[in-house]
Amino acid sequence: MKLVLYVLITITFMMSFTPAQVEPDHYKSVLKAFVQNYNNDQFESIFSMFATDMQKALPLEKTKVFFAGLHAQAGKIQECKFIDIDQGGTASYETKFDKGVFLLNVTLSEDSKINGFYIKPYQAKPAISNTRNFTKLSLPFKEEWTVIWGGETKELNYHVEHLAQKNAFDMVITDQDGKSFRNDGEKNEDYYAFGKELIAPCAGKVVMVVDGIKDNTPGELNPIYIPGNTLVIKSGENEFLFFAHFKQHSIRVKEGQTVKKGELLGLCGNSGNSSEAHLHFHIQNEENMTRAIGIKCYFEELIVNGKTMKDYSPIQKDKIRSK
Repeated sequence: MKLVLYVLITITFMMSFTPAQVEPDHYKSVLKAFVQNYNNDQFESIFSMFATDMQKALPLEKTKVFFAGLHAQAGKIQECKFIDIDQGGTASYETKFDKGVFLLNVTLSEDSKINGFYIKPYQAKPAISNTRNFTKLSLPFKEEWTVIWGGETKELNYHVEHLAQKNAFDMVITDQDGKSFRNDGEKNEDYYAFGKELIAPCAGKVVMVVDGIKDNTPGELNPIYIPGNTLVIKSGENEFLFFAHFKQHSIRVKEGQTVKKGELLGLCGNSGNSSEAHLHFHIQNEENMTRAIGIKCYFEELIVNGKTMKDYSPIQKDKIRSK
């Protein structure tokens, strides 16, 4: 069964939530009313549950068409099982319909009106045997770099919402004032990280290379190929090291090549969905990022904010370099 996906998130609101396993009472009441109206084909009543901006985004007639189509494809809702609620106030439900199981995400405004609605086929997160790397790693560069995104919470690392990238790092080079560029920052060459050498943090086999993507003008993005110029190395522990945003035509290794620890891979760039020169690095359990699960990355030994650390996974604002 094919289901068209709809995403409607229209309001920024002031309520603050922490991740929780207990369903808030007002969400429980709204979901109960939603399920009752949906199962009884009372789509006008569902429309009345929308916040004003949601009603503008999905007018009454479109609301009727959408839910009538959903009803025809999926059938009635048999059960909504609460999963969790994130810090933005989006509650997730494993929702059993007559014809399948779907993930239903709902966001409420301060007055308990629906201002976000998202539904897609439900996929339980697959189990993974190793939640951290077994491969012994050094840092993939020589100079001191600053972690811009890294850690296990959304505040520290926006990647956590993406299964393959959930433990990813974004890293730049900064000066003593915390700036990542000199001059006015209008050229890639103004950025300290641009053109810096990136090296293999372990021995392994190169399993993927993409090297023809143009570097962006700083501040612009390329969403067509999000990782930009990319390199993936398979380690001896069957872990896949994913490097993104290399400088165009700078990658020095080829697919199928075996690399040694410390070997030059290429130069840092600003390709793909990147606003400035930086390194995106993460580890995943298989080569294909659309199916992979992220593995938390620990480096064997490094200097963090001036102190030697062993078996350490950096977090946002850490300044890190090889020992």
